[in-house]
Amino acid sequence: MQKYNISFKGQKIFIGIDVHKKNWDVAVAPEVGFVKRHSQKASAKVLIDFLKKHYPDGDYMAVYESGFSGFSTYYTLKEVGIDCIVIHAADVPTTQYEEVMKTDRLDSIKLVKSLKAGLLRGIYIREKENLDDRSVIRIRKSIQKELSRYKVMVKHILHNNGVTLPDCFEKPTTHWSGAFMTWLKRDVTLLSSTRNSLDLLIRQVETIRSNMLNATRMLRSLSRIERYKHRCELLMTIPGIGVVVAMSILTEIYNVNRFHNEREFAAYLGLIPTSHSSGEKIIHGEKTFRGNKQLGPMIIEAAWSSIAKDPGLGSLYLRYRERMKPQEAIIRIARKLSNIILAVLKSEKEYVPYHMGN
Repeated sequence: MQKYNISFKGQKIFIGIDVHKKNWDVAVAPEVGFVKRHSQKASAKVLIDFLKKHYPDGDYMAVYESGFSGFSTYYTLKEVGIDCIVIHAADVPTTQYEEVMKTDRLDSIKLVKSLKAGLLRGIYIREKENLDDRSVIRIRKSIQKELSRYKVMVKHILHNNGVTLPDCFEKPTTHWSGAFMTWLKRDVTLLSSTRNSLDLLIRQVETIRSNMLNATRMLRSLSRIERYKHRCELLMTIPGIGVVVAMSILTEIYNVNRFHNEREFAAYLGLIPTSHSSGEKIIHGEKTFRGNKQLGPMIIEAAWSSIAKDPGLGSLYLRYRERMKPQEAIIRIARKLSNIILAVLKSEKEYVPYHMGN
């Protein structure tokens, strides 16, 4: 018969989880005591049952690295009463030994020790309603890339078979129109007696274009719902930003108040310079490798458009060009554009054309 009950009431119980599809490697560390680890089924319920049995009444705090499971693990842990943060893998303090001897066991122990020491800062946790919206915009971009790839493949076959475009399709803007597609289907002949390869590609292009159209309709529909409509309209007052870029920004950042200043927002976009110093030598680069891979390139592309539409930004670009290469100058404009985006979203006011000295 048990003579006494152990209670961890008032004590924090730290949990490091190395998440995999079928199993989790878990390391547990109470405020006072040793780290213990075990492997279990990938289940929040199994974990909470284990904690209640071995560390009853504790305040449970878990951490795992962002990865394939996204935020689903976070939400399942919260549902069973385990507080949780999600961290970027590059933000976990790592020794040289841990880099060359990487195992699930070491990963979970490293996570729980770092959590207990207060060395980890969690990434932004997205609200459930934002997850599907963001996926729609990202999938649309993937479809767009796939469509471009198949269009290139069609033209590659035409070139390989010595097919010359008619004069009416001399301008690239006429390509992929209804007339162009009709010509591809009816009039093109290849070196072989058959044209099965071209027909396969044409059908694929048509299928992807249909998917692209549906994705674009979804994007525009999202831009008109209450949680995006006003902010989308505000962003579109900025030169170079249309509905696609605006919705990409809104679904990726979602809550603009999580950024405290311009530098923090630019860092999220990957638009702050790298810096390496050794002794008296300091080297600054153009961009860090960190940052949102979806938005960073979009903002740079929008910057090219903005310098043609906004006289102030155009003049600023020319000034940068006097002392640096075009690509370096446009990154400076993209950084300025990121400041404008943040200001518009935070103030909830339309963009005021940029003037030198602003």
